[in-house]
Amino acid sequence: MTTAEALTQIFKDNFVAYFRSHAAHANVTGRNFASDHKLLQKTYEDLQGQIDTLGELLRTLQEFMPCDIQEILDDSNLDTGAIEGTAEELIEAGMSDLEYLVTEHRELIEIATEEKQDQIANYAQDRVLALEKHIWMYRSTLEG
Repeated sequence: MTTAEALTQIFKDNFVAYFRSHAAHANVTGRNFASDHKLLQKTYEDLQGQIDTLGELLRTLQEFMPCDIQEILDDSNLDTGAIEGTAEELIEAGMSDLEYLVTEHRELIEIATEEKQDQIANYAQDRVLALEKHIWMYRSTLEG
């Protein structure tokens, strides 16, 4: 797999994770609504911000950002079905999506380093840190 291929896959999975976290944010209910709503908002805003960044990184590699929504859904490694359930189930699903993105970014670090795309490896390292922080907050919320 090349850096461009890995970035393209991350774009697709990030896009799906963004939508799922945004839907969970809008639909969460329960006794801890306010804090769960805010937690999910931080995640979807972060993932939404990566859509443009990933597209621009692809352009630096002279590749195009995925532009076929059906292809994004078909090729995503994340669940593209309805995200619904209790607040706990929504948070668990979101955490699973984030953990998968961490795995993909760690793979991107290796690929980009091998291809001497240090700027992309550095980006991926920063994303691992940001995603791990979201996961920590999700895990702490579920333990409460």
